[in-house]
Amino acid sequence: MIQKIFIETDFIKLDSFLKFAGCVRSGGEGKNAVINGKVLVCGKPCLSRGKKLIKGDTVEFSGEKFEVCRK
Repeated sequence: MIQKIFIETDFIKLDSFLKFAGCVRSGGEGKNAVINGKVLVCGKPCLSRGKKLIKGDTVEFSGEKFEVCRK
């Protein structure tokens, strides 16, 4: 099941998204997850914590799948 995460801006950076979605407790934890290859963006590994996510992008982390949605 995909959880929809709604943002109010045009984009959100990947490490910020992980914290915003409640996947990690801190930005540092999000950064480590990304640089250690534990995060998929649109089905592909992403090692760039500054990756800009936009409406329709999907993020997979720790067995959960999320979709970026715009309010």
